[in-house]
Amino acid sequence: MAVRLDDIDYFLAVASHGQVRRAAAALGLSQPALTKGLQRLERELGFPLFERSARGMALTPVAQQFRQRTQALRASLGEAIKEAADLHLGAMGVLRVGVSPLYAQRLFVPACLQLHQQRPAARVRVMINLNDALLAALRLGDLDVTLNALPGVIPDDLEAVPLLHDALCMVVREGHPLLARRRVRIQDLVDAQWMLPGAGVAGRRAVEARLAEAGLPPPRIAVEVSNTAASLSRLLVHSDLVAIMSETTLQGSEGQGLAALPFVEARFARAIGALTRREGVLPPLAQRFLQVLQETVKR
Repeated sequence: MAVRLDDIDYFLAVASHGQVRRAAAALGLSQPALTKGLQRLERELGFPLFERSARGMALTPVAQQFRQRTQALRASLGEAIKEAADLHLGAMGVLRVGVSPLYAQRLFVPACLQLHQQRPAARVRVMINLNDALLAALRLGDLDVTLNALPGVIPDDLEAVPLLHDALCMVVREGHPLLARRRVRIQDLVDAQWMLPGAGVAGRRAVEARLAEAGLPPPRIAVEVSNTAASLSRLLVHSDLVAIMSETTLQGSEGQGLAALPFVEARFARAIGALTRREGVLPPLAQRFLQVLQETVKR
């Protein structure tokens, strides 16, 4: 049996409207085309579907049961087709994204809001963590995309989408003894105490490398944080600790009472962007998220 789907649609339309003319008008077909489809379906099924009269088309007893089953099946099929199309377009599914806490509010939130408006059926799973944890999860396949500071050299197994620039700065409180000097140099940090993230975090490694280049010992860690200095900015304001902070954060409310150290080596230029795995196919929802991120930055 080779029943055509459009013939089923013709049958359901006539059953609903009770007349070939009205059903044809609703479907945008000619009456002969619809009639031909009904006749074709009846031949395939081997029994009549309608009792035809001057008053219209009435379902036969057998066709009444057939209509109930085909209506349910046709609705399920329609939902399946829409679901498949939505998945292809990224309207459904799950986006697994890792976000640096520094860029959760500035980049992720507006992009996520726009994505939710465009793809209301989609779900988003968010992991907020520092760069090294995000990259590890990305490589394991636990994330589709990360939003964070990009490595100076992009690893061969990853692809980057640069979005903006946001330098990292060495910062101290306003009124810090270092700022009272006529000229501050990196060598003046030899006895400084620091608040820095863990040893595996890129920002800390950058500080250690910069001090080593100047012939200085590693930073003396007084406070080690698992996140960023921004969450403990008040500790900096009321102490002589040195820390690192992004320029964006320093210019915001969390940077009040703090100042960047005024020498060249105290600033680390860096790009902020999205990372994905080079191998494999990026899900449509993640592709759309990247497009939304780029649109958000442009605005």
